[in-house]
Amino acid sequence: MKQKIVIKVTVNGPKSRSKSLQIAVGFSGVESAGLGGQDKSQIEVVGDGVDAVELTNRLRKKVGYAEIVSVAAVGEKKEEKKPEAVVQPVLWSMYGGGVPQTYIHPIHPPNYYQDPSCSIM
Repeated sequence: MKQKIVIKVTVNGPKSRSKSLQIAVGFSGVESAGLGGQDKSQIEVVGDGVDAVELTNRLRKKVGYAEIVSVAAVGEKKEEKKPEAVVQPVLWSMYGGGVPQTYIHPIHPPNYYQDPSCSIM
């Protein structure tokens, strides 16, 4: 089940933001991660089977203060099944009036003639 996890992290600058994103992306089950919030202090992680508590603990050890803001299931949109269009072949008359006619020549494998008097073969 896909879920969206939002974690608030204290960031001191672009280096700590980058480090926290690298940790989030490297975590198992994460499909995408990005920054959110007004001051870009929240990490939004989307993934399948991601352990939010373990991810938060890892961020606390490596970056600093981290707190889980929300965990929500992401519903997958069901695509409407469209009926497939039936392909009908176009038939041209052999003596079509003004319609260019093409003929596709069949390709046969080369037939090499082996001369019994040839000394090379």
